[in-house]
Amino acid sequence: MLSAFAHALRTPDLRRKILFTLGVLAVFRLGSVIPTPNVNMQNVQQCTFEASTGSAAGLYSMINLFSGGALLQLAIFALGIMPYITSSIIFQLLAVVIPRLEALKKEGGAGQQKITQYTRYLTIILAIMQSTAFVTMAISGQLFPGCALPLVYDATLFPILVMILTMTAGTGIVMWLGELITERGVGNGMSVMIFTQIAAAFPAQVWGIAISRGTIQWNGLTLPNSAGWLAFVAVLAVGLLVMLGVVFVEQAQRRIPVQYAKRMVGRRLVGGSTTYIPIKVNQAGVIPVIFASSLLYLPIMFAQFSPDNPVSSWIAANFTGTGFWHSLLMFVLIVAFAYFYVAITFNPEEVADNMKKYGGFIPGIRAGKPTEKYLAHVLSRLTAPGSLYLGLISLLPAVAFLFLGTSQQFPFGGTSILIVVGVGLDTVKQIQSQLQQRNYEGFLR
Repeated sequence: MLSAFAHALRTPDLRRKILFTLGVLAVFRLGSVIPTPNVNMQNVQQCTFEASTGSAAGLYSMINLFSGGALLQLAIFALGIMPYITSSIIFQLLAVVIPRLEALKKEGGAGQQKITQYTRYLTIILAIMQSTAFVTMAISGQLFPGCALPLVYDATLFPILVMILTMTAGTGIVMWLGELITERGVGNGMSVMIFTQIAAAFPAQVWGIAISRGTIQWNGLTLPNSAGWLAFVAVLAVGLLVMLGVVFVEQAQRRIPVQYAKRMVGRRLVGGSTTYIPIKVNQAGVIPVIFASSLLYLPIMFAQFSPDNPVSSWIAANFTGTGFWHSLLMFVLIVAFAYFYVAITFNPEEVADNMKKYGGFIPGIRAGKPTEKYLAHVLSRLTAPGSLYLGLISLLPAVAFLFLGTSQQFPFGGTSILIVVGVGLDTVKQIQSQLQQRNYEGFLR
């Protein structure tokens, strides 16, 4: 991998793409720490510290997952890329039930461009709604319950509108930066930006685990004691093992062989080739985990907004990020969403019809309905271990809480590790593919 990056930096056009991507990510991180106008940063930082060390630390850890800490700081890019991700998921689901969107999806590049345009419009609408909600929560004191410090200097109408418009414009800029990375940089822009936000919180989380076990003072510095260093090393070791397992499963796939019969096209004989259909073990990716996290986020928010009722008290006592009921429901929802998402993204009937149209068949399986049943059978058999794998990865923070006592700060688990490893693998593959276009030594060895 290091040699691949060294070759990439020696290739002029690829070096420009990598440096351009790093520059855009630097701008993105800079906008994630610059506060919006009218924000009292000193009070915000004090309230953030109290919230991250209090009983609701799990909630704020979940809020910060996709924002890299920008949301609770009310930064310019506070909403991050999540409005765009949400609108993309919405249109991906609507394309299954709305014939017009399904027709656009089948039109190729022109139809996909139209869907992308609709996705941008919905992103701005969601950004306006979310920025209004968070600014209102910041003014009313609901963003940090229990912290009485004022988060804004002026609560009149005009400064509030400026804050909302600034956050909305920040979302539009983030969306544009992600598309710039996709067009002129390396990797998928939106995925790389999510990777950056999550990875930015890793060092502080790992160091927080070490500090939580006890500290010593040395030359004016606060350092972990022996128990803290032991926990630090143990978490890093577990994190590397989890990454190794995630890489192994993410790369695993079932290759179904497909043969194409020879046929006459005009005066030429074409076909007769052999290929395969790759079906990954984790065909759904990280989408089921995001869906489940979004649903479980709703009752926690309800408990924050209405704390004075029995339901909210039960949620606060039993529905924390590492609680039994939260972990159990998270596991069940991830498995259910994995089957649901695979069912709407991989259509065995459509694949079988396309194979039959172009003269393809699976050896030993008749074309048409038998091929459809065979593909559905293989898909269901692969989705079972894939969904269980996603569910078990999501339970790692709860296991870490039981054995390491790391509260909600265990970074190597759940959505974060899946996104980091998945995006990292995809980016490295793109760099290697571009290197192979310029250097053919790999094919000769």
